[in-house]
Amino acid sequence: MEPLYQQTHKQVHEIQSHMGRLETADKQSLHLVENEIQASIDQIFSHLERLEILSSKEPPNKRQNAKLRVDQLKYDVQHLQTALRNFQHRRYAREQQERQREELLSRTFTTNVSQARGGGLQALGSSSPLKLGSWSFIFVGGVR
Repeated sequence: MEPLYQQTHKQVHEIQSHMGRLETADKQSLHLVENEIQASIDQIFSHLERLEILSSKEPPNKRQNAKLRVDQLKYDVQHLQTALRNFQHRRYAREQQERQREELLSRTFTTNVSQARGGGLQALGSSSPLKLGSWSFIFVGGVR
């Protein structure tokens, strides 16, 4: 049990150091780093399943300590998994905001008033609304 525990413990620390690479990686290598970290986390979870079985086979005087050590590793790995998911969620949200920003910047906005009714804004009169997506604006007074 001890060699597998030491190997798994070492992998947990390696993943912790790789998590820092997520913040500094460029867009092309970011997915690769995420996939590497996720693959390592998955491998650790499989090691933990084996360690749980092995810890239950330890002699009674060592069993409780072995189970505590495995539980601590499991706790650490779950936090790493959560940290990775949080990072991915923030990245997805940031990418979506960038796409929406680009879409808004490339869109041309016009009024809802038909130009064919005669004169565009001059025909609006003294008060008319202008809807821009979910925003509404009220123009008071005509354009002269």
